[in-house]
Amino acid sequence: MSTVDEQIISNDAEIARAAQYLKAMSHPLRLKILCTLGNDRVSVQDIVDQVGTTQSNISQHLGILRDKGILACRKDANRVYYYIENPNTLQLIFQLKQMFCPHGE
Repeated sequence: MSTVDEQIISNDAEIARAAQYLKAMSHPLRLKILCTLGNDRVSVQDIVDQVGTTQSNISQHLGILRDKGILACRKDANRVYYYIENPNTLQLIFQLKQMFCPHGE
């Protein structure tokens, strides 16, 4: 059991950065995008197809996730592929799945 002296994040700047990161992830559509990506590199069109909204809407949310450093992208010919670069972000998403999807839904 941790004590108050053993806070996970104690620096105010780190707390603010973590809060901004979580805020960017907390939008339902952005979280769905992250869950769609998982470990893969996925094209914008495939994200649109899997998430089920317009390309302009997806692009807006991808831009927010990219600006916050949650996603990275790679261009290959005329397609842009997005992926979660930080393994800690993937771990967080998998933890959320375990917490909120206990039956593998």
